[in-house]
Amino acid sequence: MSKLTYIFVHGLSGWGSYDSRYQRMPYWGMQGGDLMTFLRQQGFSCHAASVAPTGSAWDQACELYAQLAGTQVDYGKAHSEKYHHGRFGPDFSNCPLIPQWHDDTRLVLLGHSFGGATVRLFSELLAHGDEAEKEAGADSPLFRGGMENRVHSIVTLAAPMNGTTAYDLFSDPDFDPTSVKVPWWSKGFARMMSRTLKTNQDGRSTEDWASFDMHIDNAITMNRRITTFSHVYYFSVPCSFTQRQKDGTHKPRKGMEPLFVMRSCQIGAYTGKTAGGVELDESWRENDGLVNTVSAKVPTGAPSKQLDAANIVPGVWNIFPTVDGDHMWPQGGLMLKHDIRDFYLITLRMIDQLQVLTGEENKTVPV
Repeated sequence: MSKLTYIFVHGLSGWGSYDSRYQRMPYWGMQGGDLMTFLRQQGFSCHAASVAPTGSAWDQACELYAQLAGTQVDYGKAHSEKYHHGRFGPDFSNCPLIPQWHDDTRLVLLGHSFGGATVRLFSELLAHGDEAEKEAGADSPLFRGGMENRVHSIVTLAAPMNGTTAYDLFSDPDFDPTSVKVPWWSKGFARMMSRTLKTNQDGRSTEDWASFDMHIDNAITMNRRITTFSHVYYFSVPCSFTQRQKDGTHKPRKGMEPLFVMRSCQIGAYTGKTAGGVELDESWRENDGLVNTVSAKVPTGAPSKQLDAANIVPGVWNIFPTVDGDHMWPQGGLMLKHDIRDFYLITLRMIDQLQVLTGEENKTVPV
């Protein structure tokens, strides 16, 4: 039995084991059976967290902490006042996600899509807390930090670590998304996806939502506060399901989730510059339907190398070979079926075999 605890965090508009729909339609393994059950049968302690489907990385990180620690969600006094929403959320005191939470807990955090931002920010808060919350009183241990050793590894899956042009292309006055040629039927699916991803603002600031965090300038700003820790093993799994055309654009390949085809065409045609001055050249056109492949490889400024299973070191992002699959491949497909069991079994076995660094002062690599 593995001594590591594997925590899976869903993406935008996703769900986890606290949600009733997970029993009839598991997010992880939706088309092929619950991935958590399969991995537990192989001896791994795996758990599917449930965070706010469209919430910001901060709010989701606070919810993840409460589920792991078995306590009530505390979004922070400073944060809740700044972004105009209630300070406290659901209480998990009687239903923690894992049986134990203490300094010997060794977590492997796996985040799909926007869940990648959540687990990275969560690791930062565990280690360093937050200065604004400390000044405001910092009732929650999460905001006081000092728990960096509880994270063993982080795995991001098709995660927009540097944002996604799926949002930025709509705010660029020099680009007209409607001018991009798309299959006629994809427009209906795109409308369906837009309804699914619609954010209920409920009076809070527009800056406290996943849709804000996924803009490229905002994602890069978040990256600047997140430390790459020298004792943590980092892995990224980028996906791609487009084909480069003669004119340099990218078009979705046959077999992409229908919901993503229209957006994939628009991402594949877009180049430009963000309001913050980030140049988005043709390298940003390759995508998995929702996330630019280049953005899913490594956070801006962080050290990285291609994955070499024989030479995995902590403190560096180990980039998996790009998966030949669309954005929903890592969770088994939405309308289409992908058998992902072998991928996760091999990945978890690889992580499980890594030796935890001991007897060495924890140092950090600033990003």
